[in-house]
Amino acid sequence: MADIASETALQRLKSLYPYGQVTSSSNVIQNPWYIIVLVSFSFGNRPEAVPHLFKYVLGDLEHAQNQFKVPAPEANREKLLLARRFRDAIFKGGIVGGYSMAINALVSLLEATPEELRDTERQRDTGSSLPELENRGEVFFRALYGETADGVQSLLDKIYPDMGWFSNTIAYGSVYGHTETLNQLETSYVLVGSLIAVDTPRQIAWHLANARRGGSSLEQARAIRQIAIKASQSAGVKWRNDVPEVK
Repeated sequence: MADIASETALQRLKSLYPYGQVTSSSNVIQNPWYIIVLVSFSFGNRPEAVPHLFKYVLGDLEHAQNQFKVPAPEANREKLLLARRFRDAIFKGGIVGGYSMAINALVSLLEATPEELRDTERQRDTGSSLPELENRGEVFFRALYGETADGVQSLLDKIYPDMGWFSNTIAYGSVYGHTETLNQLETSYVLVGSLIAVDTPRQIAWHLANARRGGSSLEQARAIRQIAIKASQSAGVKWRNDVPEVK
């Protein structure tokens, strides 16, 4: 593997996000820098870099847990949450980045994940009916897109009604709308990073705006964009279009 996921390279990417001082082990999990790097590597088609990133962040977490003397049961819970956040970010990013690359990234992650940090049961509620997912999807879609929701949904319905239905019901109702692992803002970050890696400026602009609408500061949103560009470049991504700026 090239040096794209070396300790030095990852430290440099981590430093780009304005997070502040670590005062608890949970801060390591909550700092979203690694989510952006993860989807940039995954959808920049460099799945072999994913295990290196996971081990790096897991090492950061274990260091903080030792520093703050986190009890073993809580430490194990935090490690499992971190692993789930990695899996869910790749899964959510796969809607826009492509599931062939998502599968490859998840395979690489699995190989680096200790048995006790793997999941054997689905994390989403799979018992919901399609009308329930449609309703849930509309709520989440409107929370993301705000005053632009009607225009975006109308475009999706117009270009192909099946696309409008799928986006609302499956993508937003089931995949993105699961916020127990990654919340609304973190989901926006996943989408920004994935879309930058696959060079689709219209949707990058949408989700940069959604991140700002969801609570990201201007400084944070600019950092997310920069991290995604740097990580994608290191993965070999080349753009035909300019990456939209944060507005």
